[in-house]
Amino acid sequence: MRINTRFPMAVHALSVIALNKDEDKPSTSELIAKSVGTNPVVIRRLISQLKSAGLVTTQPGVAGAGLAKEPETITLLEIYRAVQTSEDNMLFDLHPNPSQKCWVGKNIHSALSGPLVEAQTALEKTLDEYTLAAIADEILKKVQQ
Repeated sequence: MRINTRFPMAVHALSVIALNKDEDKPSTSELIAKSVGTNPVVIRRLISQLKSAGLVTTQPGVAGAGLAKEPETITLLEIYRAVQTSEDNMLFDLHPNPSQKCWVGKNIHSALSGPLVEAQTALEKTLDEYTLAAIADEILKKVQQ
């Protein structure tokens, strides 16, 4: 099983926008895609999700995206929730077809649900403690070393 990369890519895209605010070039999907190492179409989809969540702004006919809020007020949890889809709203999926004829298979989902909900809660609590500004600051520290 592999967890999708939408969340880290969204944090990357928002970091580019946050750190690029004083540059002459707008934060276009092409610019962001080069940094992320993906196709601009993928970035446009992410930007659309982030815009729907109120995290970025775009204007028709104007290239580039901007932050809708200050980086200090955008938590990683907000970003995580903005790009998760209904089918991947939990960190772990339960396998869909355990045998109901087997006593283990019949009870595995209920036995696992508590620990998995606890893990999801811990993840979300941790993500809520970090902001986009903290990530941008960490990037700047690495650049200045």
